[in-house]
Amino acid sequence: MNSPTVVVVGAGPTGLATAVGLRLAGVSVRLLDKAPRPAVTSRALGLQPRGAEVLDRLGALADLPEQSVRIGQVLTYVDGKPLARLRVGQPTKRVTRPGLLMSQSDVEARLRARLAALGVDVEWGCELLDASQNGERVLLRLADREIHADWLVGCDGAHSRVRRAAGIAFPGVPVVERFLLADVTARLPVPRDTVAVWLRGDRMLGAFPLPGEDLWRLMAPAPDGAADDPLPVLCDLLAQEADIPSSVVRNAHWTSTFKIHRCLASTYRQGRMLLAGDAAHIHSPFGGQGMNTGLGDAENLAWKLALVATGRAGGSLLDTYEAERRPVAAEVLKSTSAMTGMILGRTWWARVLRDHAFVPLLGRPLVQRLLWEKSSQLTLTYRTGPLGGGAPYSRGLRPGDRVPDLTCTRADGTATRLYGELPARWGLLTPSGGTTGEWEAVADRHLGAGSVAIFRVPDAHRGNAALVRPDGHLAWRGASPSALDEALTRILVSGRQ
Repeated sequence: MNSPTVVVVGAGPTGLATAVGLRLAGVSVRLLDKAPRPAVTSRALGLQPRGAEVLDRLGALADLPEQSVRIGQVLTYVDGKPLARLRVGQPTKRVTRPGLLMSQSDVEARLRARLAALGVDVEWGCELLDASQNGERVLLRLADREIHADWLVGCDGAHSRVRRAAGIAFPGVPVVERFLLADVTARLPVPRDTVAVWLRGDRMLGAFPLPGEDLWRLMAPAPDGAADDPLPVLCDLLAQEADIPSSVVRNAHWTSTFKIHRCLASTYRQGRMLLAGDAAHIHSPFGGQGMNTGLGDAENLAWKLALVATGRAGGSLLDTYEAERRPVAAEVLKSTSAMTGMILGRTWWARVLRDHAFVPLLGRPLVQRLLWEKSSQLTLTYRTGPLGGGAPYSRGLRPGDRVPDLTCTRADGTATRLYGELPARWGLLTPSGGTTGEWEAVADRHLGAGSVAIFRVPDAHRGNAALVRPDGHLAWRGASPSALDEALTRILVSGRQ
């Protein structure tokens, strides 16, 4: 096999999405994983609207919305009494997709199928032992052989071998010493579009519906002195905190015990080695942000690395990956840790605030809308980063902002969706009237022939053209091909707006 341009280590959602994005951009890639075969356990289970958009653009969303559970509300009980009904998934001006619950293994299966359709299969049973780089290539040492690559991307989780080989620090602190999970078949007296949370003192129990008949995820921090087996502990909590007899639990499909840590890599890049997903950041599962943040890393990294690896951009563009994505992870770590501390009520004062202020506020429509929009990740913007348009609080669409999915018109007059054309190509939205030849010539010269899809969007940008990045964020907006030429030079050569 010829030496690949990029090797990705770790075939979870982040690694798979990175590999798909690179292949769509025409980059040679290999995807390695030390596991002997794909995982079948659920693990992460929440797909926020942002994550669904990423999969949609990658062509990997497939039937996941139909096969998932759509969440409509979160019911919170305090001391056995219902105290708040948080409605989620309601369409807003910014968020039109629902929140979905499904097994991480289902997400991985759709991504593997998409990658296979692009000509790449996961290489199972390939464990990375170590890696080194010399400024021009990366040498990977596996258990049975050595391989070379131009670039190495570590999507290999919290104990990343790539991160260790790159010498990147991963400072952090423990959040919860022992957390219990169990996916069970149970006839719970809870609607199937509902997440239920029971709080009492410093105890917490959550129940999440999963696809499948009477399938639920039970989760809770382990009480002091709890047994090693999660299932009996969770069944006891179900009876004690929710007043639901443990006999409703008929069998367990998967159980797990783990510690919750909050860690953030000191940098996302060291030379030709890069990190994404859990290799770069880990945090509390409260809020369901983990898989979605990793998918966002993958999409952001893939188009930038593709341009650098094919010689169409300088290394400064790749530096913008960390500049844009690390602040996102830092904010996720901060918000999920705060949410965990508030929900678990580790101190008397925290429990008072939770039970008499925080939980009651969840019933307020304004609070519900703000929480839903934030957790969706669709309000995320890079406008304060090096490729952004600055002015963080100004109104209107600026470089770095997410561009919503639009109905566009191709040159031949046929209609298409903007996201249906990304991320294999950039999108250039032009006003009605005039010719597109000059625009196309500029885009092809910088990004490669066929790398930009040109559409008509009447009056969408006040007479200006708009260039949309492969990850759905605005790259530039202006009035002339010469201005586009200057902007692409700055973006690709200097990594700035």
